[in-house]
Amino acid sequence: MPDVNDFFSFRNTVNKVSNEAQKQTENYLEPVMAFARSTYKSIYVIDYEKKGFEYVSENPLFLCGHTAEEVKEMGYAFYFKYVTEPDLQLLLKINTIGFEFFSKIPVEERKYHTISYDFHLKNQEGKVILINQKLTPMFLTEDGKMWKALCLISLSAEQNSGNIKIYKTGGNKIHKYDLEGDFWKATEKIVLTSREKEVLQYSTRGYTINEVAEAIFVSPDTVKFHRRKLFEKLEVVNISEAISYATNNKLI
Repeated sequence: MPDVNDFFSFRNTVNKVSNEAQKQTENYLEPVMAFARSTYKSIYVIDYEKKGFEYVSENPLFLCGHTAEEVKEMGYAFYFKYVTEPDLQLLLKINTIGFEFFSKIPVEERKYHTISYDFHLKNQEGKVILINQKLTPMFLTEDGKMWKALCLISLSAEQNSGNIKIYKTGGNKIHKYDLEGDFWKATEKIVLTSREKEVLQYSTRGYTINEVAEAIFVSPDTVKFHRRKLFEKLEVVNISEAISYATNNKLI
């Protein structure tokens, strides 16, 4: 049976943090808490030295009926209680392959990488939801290991769990993990046209097809054309999924 220690890779074992590294964290939770108050996403901070959660936001998506303080105290035991069994194994897999990838990145570039993936949570009422989690380093030890990481959680726009991706801020590639083949593959980042961005931006404001057409001075058929191209690019089936995907992946 897996246990909490299985989430902490030997490649990222943090036994002691130097005084110099400790200086990075003075009052760092204040901006994190301010961000949590301004977003619908759930936020938490992992401490890889203490093997637990240092902060959990009050946003309810991630809490499964608990208070933020209760989830913070549970730490990784939360996953064992509320992640579905198949996806618990998936998270352990992601932990292994993620830190293997991370260990090969030059130390000076590690902070600029984010890993994104989807998994199912089952709340206290038995309702299962698919969520997206993005994890990015906040602080590294002097030898480049991840000491603290910020996690953002939102509802997933995907249909199934997995969808493991690593991308670098400012980079033009995304590394996607093929679970069946057990390997990473690099793909170009999705790039939206200015028209596609306009359609999405107006759609996020609740505009209908006709209203979007009027706002950007084109015909409704042209809006429909751009929506179809959007759905193909993003591999989604409706505008709600397109908005969610584009927002989660910083395309607009």
